[in-house]
Amino acid sequence: MEDFISDLSILFVCSALLSFLAILLKQPIIVAYILCGMIVGPWGMGFVKNTKFIEMISHLGITLLLFLAGLCLHPQKLFGLFKKALFVTFANCIGSFIIAFSFSLVFRFSLIDSLCIGLALMFSSTILTIKLLPTTRLHQQRMGAICISVLILQDLLAIGVLVFIRSMNLGQTAIASFILLLGKLCILIFLLVLFEYYVLRKIMTYVNRIHEALFILGLAWCFGVATLSYKLGLLYETGAFFAGVVLARHKISFFISEELKPLRDFFLVLFFFALGAKLDVLVMKNIFLPALILMVIFILVKPWILKKAFFLSGEKEDFSNELGVRLGQLSEFSLLIALLAFELGNITKRASQLIQLVTILTFIVSSYIVVFKYPTPIGTTKKLIRD
Repeated sequence: MEDFISDLSILFVCSALLSFLAILLKQPIIVAYILCGMIVGPWGMGFVKNTKFIEMISHLGITLLLFLAGLCLHPQKLFGLFKKALFVTFANCIGSFIIAFSFSLVFRFSLIDSLCIGLALMFSSTILTIKLLPTTRLHQQRMGAICISVLILQDLLAIGVLVFIRSMNLGQTAIASFILLLGKLCILIFLLVLFEYYVLRKIMTYVNRIHEALFILGLAWCFGVATLSYKLGLLYETGAFFAGVVLARHKISFFISEELKPLRDFFLVLFFFALGAKLDVLVMKNIFLPALILMVIFILVKPWILKKAFFLSGEKEDFSNELGVRLGQLSEFSLLIALLAFELGNITKRASQLIQLVTILTFIVSSYIVVFKYPTPIGTTKKLIRD
């Protein structure tokens, strides 16, 4: 317990100093958190050693982030955008798969390694995209709604890829498992709608004058549904997001959203710290050059693919360009797929390290591009700061 408190103290003191420096130098604050993990984590100075536990609790922040994203999206508005998002999602995933798969073969990875690298690097980051969206402006407008509808579909596909990776060893058919998961998700959403309308809404109306009770009720709804989702074989984050979407129909959703933001930010600092703490540059030096080349390809080509897909689906050129840039990085699911595939013995350590390093590098570079170019809550100038 004392070691954990000591680790947290070092983590936040270092994060505070580096974030102050980042603001002073007009740099993205997320990069400061990742850099903090690299400096004081086990592969840097080694001041913070218990990174596994920190990484575990940091996922609470991801769960809260998805819950808050859902709270800002009315179901009617969200599902109305899914038709357009479907085309963009498949265009992006197919294009990204071809890039990563072809690149891996050129750099002499095995066929299985190349397949897993291609599957892992198809998605965009839900965490980074939503973190860099102005919550009170874009989430409730078209920009945020389109981004999140694409991200939801990608997350569902990512769950399917995780099922496929598991099925490679179990001899199960990935398609049947994916269909079963989609069926469970539909049942979960149906039950959430019924419970929110007939039970939760009445409870919230009864306690809406006591802010503390609403705060606790919001947390209970978020993590209760997230746990139920996990028990059904889905992800915590999937359940939390749809818990937010269902609750978005209630007028109290905006209050709960505002109250939970500081708690979300606390856990997200831990998440980005854990990302930096994973980077052992000495171990990864053999794959640094191919990872760097692949990162540059993705940063240049992926936003272009997304831009063209949005433009062909009827969006204006400038709007399509911003959407492409905001979704132009790789995903936290890439890290999960890399770790799972390596643990199951489906890919080599070199392939797993390539996926992880490319993903983290795109996080960093994409943060710079978005923060310096578009409105975000952590903008580098007054003009670009939008909460």
